[in-house]
Amino acid sequence: MQAFKSNIIEANDVILLLHGGVGRIHKEAISPETEHLYQEAIIHALTEGQKIISCGGKSIDAVETAIRILEDCPLFNAGKGAVYANNEMIELDAAIMDGKTLNAGSVAGVRTVKNPISAARKIIDNSPHVMLVGSGADEFAKENGIEIVDQSYFKVKDRWQQIIKLKEETENNTDLFSKHPPTKLGTVGCVAIDEGGGLAAGTSTGGMLNKKFGRVGDTPIIGAGTYANKICAVSCTGHGEYFICHAVAHDICAMIEYKSIPVSVAVKEMIEEKLTNAGGVGGLIAMDANGNIAVNYNTEGMFYGFIKKDGTITVNICNMIIE
Repeated sequence: MQAFKSNIIEANDVILLLHGGVGRIHKEAISPETEHLYQEAIIHALTEGQKIISCGGKSIDAVETAIRILEDCPLFNAGKGAVYANNEMIELDAAIMDGKTLNAGSVAGVRTVKNPISAARKIIDNSPHVMLVGSGADEFAKENGIEIVDQSYFKVKDRWQQIIKLKEETENNTDLFSKHPPTKLGTVGCVAIDEGGGLAAGTSTGGMLNKKFGRVGDTPIIGAGTYANKICAVSCTGHGEYFICHAVAHDICAMIEYKSIPVSVAVKEMIEEKLTNAGGVGGLIAMDANGNIAVNYNTEGMFYGFIKKDGTITVNICNMIIE
Protein backbone atom coordinates (compact mmCIF):
# COMPACT_ATOMS: atom_id res chain seq x y z
CA MET A 1 0.00 0.00 0.00
CA GLN A 2 1.24 3.47 -0.84
CA ALA A 3 1.78 5.52 2.30
CA PHE A 4 0.03 8.84 2.68
CA LYS A 5 0.44 11.45 5.34
CA SER A 6 -2.44 11.52 7.78
CA ASN A 7 -4.38 14.76 7.97
CA ILE A 8 -6.49 15.90 10.92
CA ILE A 9 -8.85 18.85 11.17
CA GLU A 10 -10.46 19.99 14.42
CA ALA A 11 -13.21 22.51 15.20
CA ASN A 12 -15.83 23.19 17.87
CA ASP A 13 -19.38 24.58 18.07
CA VAL A 14 -20.23 22.60 14.94
CA ILE A 15 -23.81 21.41 14.43
CA LEU A 16 -23.41 19.47 11.18
CA LEU A 17 -20.39 17.89 9.51
CA LEU A 18 -20.36 15.87 6.29
CA HIS A 19 -17.94 14.14 3.95
CA GLY A 20 -17.96 13.26 0.27
CA GLY A 21 -15.30 10.58 0.17
CA VAL A 22 -11.54 10.14 0.14
CA GLY A 23 -8.95 9.05 -2.40
CA ARG A 24 -6.37 10.29 -4.84
CA ILE A 25 -7.93 13.72 -5.17
CA HIS A 26 -5.76 16.24 -7.01
CA LYS A 27 -6.70 19.83 -7.73
CA GLU A 28 -5.14 19.64 -11.19
CA ALA A 29 -7.38 16.68 -12.07
CA ILE A 30 -10.60 18.58 -11.32
CA SER A 31 -11.67 21.53 -13.45
CA PRO A 32 -12.63 24.82 -11.76
CA GLU A 33 -16.20 24.22 -12.94
CA THR A 34 -16.36 20.77 -11.33
CA GLU A 35 -14.72 22.06 -8.17
CA HIS A 36 -17.41 24.71 -7.96
CA LEU A 37 -20.13 22.05 -8.37
CA TYR A 38 -18.64 20.03 -5.50
CA GLN A 39 -18.57 23.14 -3.36
CA GLU A 40 -22.16 24.02 -4.23
CA ALA A 41 -23.42 20.52 -3.40
CA ILE A 42 -21.69 20.42 -0.03
CA ILE A 43 -22.87 23.91 0.92
CA HIS A 44 -26.43 23.06 -0.13
CA ALA A 45 -26.41 19.91 2.00
CA LEU A 46 -24.97 21.74 5.00
CA THR A 47 -27.44 24.61 4.70
CA GLU A 48 -30.52 22.40 4.40
CA GLY A 49 -29.42 20.25 7.32
CA GLN A 50 -28.74 23.31 9.44
CA LYS A 51 -32.23 24.67 8.72
CA ILE A 52 -33.79 21.61 10.32
CA ILE A 53 -31.72 21.90 13.47
CA SER A 54 -32.16 25.67 13.79
CA CYS A 55 -35.94 25.15 13.69
CA GLY A 56 -35.75 22.71 16.59
CA GLY A 57 -35.63 19.55 14.48
CA LYS A 58 -33.81 16.34 15.32
CA SER A 59 -30.25 15.62 14.27
CA ILE A 60 -31.34 12.39 12.54
CA ASP A 61 -33.66 14.39 10.27
CA ALA A 62 -30.84 16.79 9.44
CA VAL A 63 -28.51 13.87 8.63
CA GLU A 64 -31.06 12.24 6.34
CA THR A 65 -31.76 15.51 4.53
CA ALA A 66 -28.10 16.35 3.98
CA ILE A 67 -27.27 12.88 2.67
CA ARG A 68 -30.28 12.82 0.34
CA ILE A 69 -28.92 15.96 -1.34
CA LEU A 70 -25.54 14.29 -1.90
CA GLU A 71 -27.23 11.11 -3.13
CA ASP A 72 -29.01 13.19 -5.77
CA CYS A 73 -25.73 14.70 -6.97
CA PRO A 74 -23.91 12.66 -9.68
CA LEU A 75 -20.51 13.81 -8.41
CA PHE A 76 -20.48 11.42 -5.45
CA ASN A 77 -20.39 7.64 -5.20
CA ALA A 78 -23.87 7.39 -3.72
CA GLY A 79 -27.34 7.37 -5.26
CA LYS A 80 -27.29 9.05 -8.67
CA GLY A 81 -23.48 9.02 -8.95
CA ALA A 82 -22.83 5.49 -7.71
CA VAL A 83 -20.18 3.29 -9.28
CA TYR A 84 -21.03 0.05 -11.07
CA ALA A 85 -20.58 -3.45 -9.74
CA ASN A 86 -18.97 -6.15 -11.88
CA ASN A 87 -22.44 -7.27 -13.01
CA GLU A 88 -22.91 -3.76 -14.49
CA MET A 89 -25.62 -2.98 -11.97
CA ILE A 90 -25.86 -0.22 -9.41
CA GLU A 91 -26.06 -1.73 -5.91
CA LEU A 92 -26.44 0.76 -3.08
CA ASP A 93 -25.79 0.64 0.67
CA ALA A 94 -26.78 3.10 3.42
CA ALA A 95 -27.18 3.33 7.18
CA ILE A 96 -28.44 5.86 9.70
CA MET A 97 -28.39 5.86 13.51
CA ASP A 98 -29.94 7.92 16.30
CA GLY A 99 -27.40 8.34 19.07
CA LYS A 100 -29.96 9.21 21.75
CA THR A 101 -32.05 6.04 21.32
CA LEU A 102 -29.47 3.75 19.66
CA ASN A 103 -32.09 2.98 17.01
CA ALA A 104 -30.56 2.25 13.62
CA GLY A 105 -31.57 1.24 10.13
CA SER A 106 -29.57 0.08 7.13
CA VAL A 107 -29.97 -1.29 3.62
CA ALA A 108 -27.49 -3.15 1.44
CA GLY A 109 -27.46 -4.04 -2.23
CA VAL A 110 -30.60 -2.11 -3.19
CA ARG A 111 -31.05 -1.49 -6.92
CA THR A 112 -34.22 0.58 -7.30
CA VAL A 113 -34.27 2.93 -4.32
CA LYS A 114 -33.60 6.53 -5.35
CA ASN A 115 -32.47 7.57 -1.86
CA PRO A 116 -31.16 4.62 0.17
CA ILE A 117 -30.62 6.81 3.25
CA SER A 118 -34.39 7.37 3.43
CA ALA A 119 -35.04 3.64 3.15
CA ALA A 120 -32.63 3.12 6.05
CA ARG A 121 -34.44 5.79 8.06
CA LYS A 122 -37.82 4.18 7.29
CA ILE A 123 -36.53 0.92 8.77
CA ILE A 124 -36.13 2.70 12.11
CA ASP A 125 -39.70 3.97 11.95
CA ASN A 126 -41.55 1.03 10.38
CA SER A 127 -39.60 -2.18 10.94
CA PRO A 128 -38.59 -4.34 13.91
CA HIS A 129 -35.35 -5.08 12.07
CA VAL A 130 -32.13 -3.09 11.69
CA MET A 131 -30.77 -4.25 8.33
CA LEU A 132 -32.50 -5.30 5.11
CA VAL A 133 -30.68 -6.46 1.99
CA GLY A 134 -31.21 -6.95 -1.72
CA SER A 135 -34.66 -7.37 -3.23
CA GLY A 136 -36.24 -7.51 0.22
CA ALA A 137 -34.92 -4.05 1.02
CA ASP A 138 -36.17 -2.77 -2.34
CA GLU A 139 -39.59 -4.26 -1.63
CA PHE A 140 -39.73 -2.76 1.87
CA ALA A 141 -38.83 0.67 0.49
CA LYS A 142 -41.56 0.48 -2.14
CA GLU A 143 -44.20 -0.63 0.38
CA ASN A 144 -43.25 2.26 2.67
CA GLY A 145 -43.53 5.04 0.12
CA ILE A 146 -39.85 5.51 -0.70
CA GLU A 147 -39.33 6.69 -4.28
CA ILE A 148 -38.48 3.81 -6.62
CA VAL A 149 -36.62 4.32 -9.91
CA ASP A 150 -35.39 2.25 -12.82
CA GLN A 151 -31.69 1.38 -12.99
CA SER A 152 -31.42 3.80 -15.91
CA TYR A 153 -31.86 6.69 -13.44
CA PHE A 154 -28.46 5.92 -11.95
CA LYS A 155 -26.61 5.67 -15.25
CA VAL A 156 -24.00 8.44 -15.38
CA LYS A 157 -21.84 8.44 -18.51
CA ASP A 158 -18.52 8.80 -16.70
CA ARG A 159 -19.35 5.98 -14.27
CA TRP A 160 -20.40 3.67 -17.11
CA GLN A 161 -17.19 4.29 -19.02
CA GLN A 162 -15.27 3.73 -15.80
CA ILE A 163 -16.61 0.20 -15.25
CA ILE A 164 -16.20 -0.84 -18.89
CA LYS A 165 -12.59 0.33 -18.94
CA LEU A 166 -11.73 -1.26 -15.60
CA LYS A 167 -13.27 -4.61 -16.54
CA GLU A 168 -11.18 -4.67 -19.68
CA GLU A 169 -8.02 -3.88 -17.73
CA THR A 170 -8.67 -6.33 -14.91
CA GLU A 171 -9.95 -9.34 -16.82
CA ASN A 172 -8.97 -12.53 -14.94
CA ASN A 173 -7.53 -10.44 -12.09
CA THR A 174 -9.09 -11.00 -8.68
CA ASP A 175 -6.85 -8.57 -6.79
CA LEU A 176 -8.78 -5.56 -8.02
CA PHE A 177 -8.17 -3.09 -5.24
CA SER A 178 -4.43 -3.32 -4.72
CA LYS A 179 -3.52 -3.44 -8.42
CA HIS A 180 -6.18 -1.00 -9.66
CA PRO A 181 -6.96 1.30 -6.73
CA PRO A 182 -9.81 3.74 -7.43
CA THR A 183 -8.92 7.39 -7.86
CA LYS A 184 -11.72 8.39 -5.53
CA LEU A 185 -13.80 6.59 -2.93
CA GLY A 186 -16.80 8.93 -2.96
CA THR A 187 -18.96 7.54 -0.17
CA VAL A 188 -20.98 10.30 1.51
CA GLY A 189 -21.72 10.68 5.20
CA CYS A 190 -22.94 13.09 7.83
CA VAL A 191 -22.94 13.58 11.60
CA ALA A 192 -24.98 16.18 13.46
CA ILE A 193 -26.09 17.40 16.87
CA ASP A 194 -29.44 19.03 17.63
CA GLU A 195 -30.48 21.61 20.20
CA GLY A 196 -31.34 18.86 22.66
CA GLY A 197 -27.83 17.45 22.44
CA GLY A 198 -28.87 14.43 20.40
CA LEU A 199 -26.28 13.03 18.01
CA ALA A 200 -26.90 11.16 14.77
CA ALA A 201 -24.80 9.64 11.99
CA GLY A 202 -25.51 8.42 8.47
CA THR A 203 -23.56 7.08 5.51
CA SER A 204 -24.47 6.19 1.91
CA THR A 205 -22.46 4.60 -0.91
CA GLY A 206 -22.40 2.77 -4.20
CA GLY A 207 -19.64 0.61 -2.77
CA MET A 208 -16.43 -0.46 -4.44
CA LEU A 209 -16.11 -0.09 -8.20
CA ASN A 210 -16.30 -3.49 -9.96
CA LYS A 211 -17.28 -5.30 -6.74
CA LYS A 212 -18.33 -8.95 -7.18
CA PHE A 213 -20.48 -11.63 -5.56
CA GLY A 214 -22.81 -9.27 -3.71
CA ARG A 215 -19.95 -7.63 -1.82
CA VAL A 216 -21.07 -5.32 1.01
CA GLY A 217 -18.69 -2.86 2.62
CA ASP A 218 -18.66 -1.08 5.95
CA THR A 219 -21.23 1.64 5.19
CA PRO A 220 -24.40 -0.28 6.20
CA ILE A 221 -22.70 -2.20 9.02
CA ILE A 222 -23.62 -0.54 12.31
CA GLY A 223 -20.40 -0.05 14.27
CA ALA A 224 -18.13 -0.40 11.24
CA GLY A 225 -18.84 2.50 8.89
CA THR A 226 -21.66 4.18 10.80
CA TYR A 227 -22.32 4.62 14.52
CA ALA A 228 -23.78 7.09 17.00
CA ASN A 229 -24.53 7.08 20.70
CA LYS A 230 -24.85 9.77 23.40
CA ILE A 231 -21.08 10.25 23.38
CA CYS A 232 -20.12 10.51 19.71
CA ALA A 233 -21.27 10.14 16.10
CA VAL A 234 -19.06 8.73 13.32
CA SER A 235 -19.25 8.21 9.56
CA CYS A 236 -16.46 6.48 7.64
CA THR A 237 -15.27 6.21 4.05
CA GLY A 238 -12.58 4.11 2.40
CA HIS A 239 -11.66 0.44 1.92
CA GLY A 240 -14.56 -1.02 3.85
CA GLU A 241 -13.14 -4.43 4.68
CA TYR A 242 -10.67 -2.82 7.09
CA PHE A 243 -13.35 -0.69 8.71
CA ILE A 244 -15.47 -3.81 9.27
CA CYS A 245 -12.69 -5.89 10.80
CA HIS A 246 -11.63 -3.10 13.14
CA ALA A 247 -15.18 -1.95 14.01
CA VAL A 248 -13.88 1.55 13.38
CA ALA A 249 -16.97 3.69 13.97
CA HIS A 250 -17.89 2.01 17.24
CA ASP A 251 -14.28 1.87 18.42
CA ILE A 252 -13.99 5.66 18.08
CA CYS A 253 -16.99 6.11 20.38
CA ALA A 254 -15.67 3.49 22.81
CA MET A 255 -12.26 5.17 23.05
CA ILE A 256 -13.88 8.48 23.90
CA GLU A 257 -16.22 6.92 26.47
CA TYR A 258 -13.84 4.52 28.21
CA LYS A 259 -10.54 6.36 27.89
CA SER A 260 -12.04 9.85 28.45
CA ILE A 261 -10.00 11.29 25.58
CA PRO A 262 -10.99 14.10 23.17
CA VAL A 263 -12.60 13.15 19.88
CA SER A 264 -9.54 14.44 18.01
CA VAL A 265 -7.24 12.11 19.93
CA ALA A 266 -9.47 9.08 19.35
CA VAL A 267 -9.72 9.79 15.63
CA LYS A 268 -5.97 10.38 15.33
CA GLU A 269 -5.21 7.10 17.09
CA MET A 270 -7.63 5.20 14.88
CA ILE A 271 -6.47 6.54 11.51
CA GLU A 272 -2.76 7.10 12.11
CA GLU A 273 -2.12 3.98 14.15
CA LYS A 274 -4.75 1.24 13.99
CA LEU A 275 -6.07 1.65 10.45
CA THR A 276 -2.82 2.68 8.77
CA ASN A 277 -0.75 0.00 10.49
CA ALA A 278 -3.29 -2.60 9.38
CA GLY A 279 -2.93 -1.46 5.76
CA GLY A 280 -6.32 0.24 5.58
CA VAL A 281 -7.03 3.22 3.34
CA GLY A 282 -9.67 5.79 4.17
CA GLY A 283 -10.89 8.41 6.56
CA LEU A 284 -13.72 9.42 8.84
CA ILE A 285 -15.61 12.29 10.40
CA ALA A 286 -16.60 12.36 14.07
CA MET A 287 -18.47 14.67 16.44
CA ASP A 288 -18.83 14.54 20.21
CA ALA A 289 -21.73 15.65 22.40
CA ASN A 290 -20.25 19.15 22.77
CA GLY A 291 -20.06 19.83 19.05
CA ASN A 292 -16.32 19.22 18.83
CA ILE A 293 -15.35 17.56 15.55
CA ALA A 294 -12.41 15.76 14.01
CA VAL A 295 -11.75 14.84 10.39
CA ASN A 296 -8.88 12.50 9.59
CA TYR A 297 -7.77 10.50 6.56
CA ASN A 298 -4.64 8.72 5.32
CA THR A 299 -5.24 9.36 1.62
CA GLU A 300 -4.18 12.30 -0.51
CA GLY A 301 -7.49 14.06 -0.14
CA MET A 302 -10.97 14.13 1.33
CA PHE A 303 -14.05 16.18 0.55
CA TYR A 304 -15.76 17.53 3.68
CA GLY A 305 -17.61 20.52 5.04
CA PHE A 306 -19.14 21.71 8.29
CA ILE A 307 -21.42 24.43 9.58
CA LYS A 308 -21.22 26.04 13.02
CA LYS A 309 -23.93 27.35 15.30
CA ASP A 310 -23.34 30.87 14.00
CA GLY A 311 -23.89 29.72 10.41
CA THR A 312 -20.23 29.84 9.40
CA ILE A 313 -19.49 27.25 6.71
CA THR A 314 -16.14 25.62 5.96
CA VAL A 315 -15.66 23.43 2.88
CA ASN A 316 -12.62 21.43 1.80
CA ILE A 317 -12.27 20.54 -1.89
CA CYS A 318 -8.96 19.09 -3.13
CA ASN A 319 -7.30 20.17 0.13
CA MET A 320 -8.31 23.77 -0.55
CA ILE A 321 -10.28 24.98 2.49
CA ILE A 322 -12.94 27.56 1.70
CA GLU A 323 -14.65 29.54 4.45
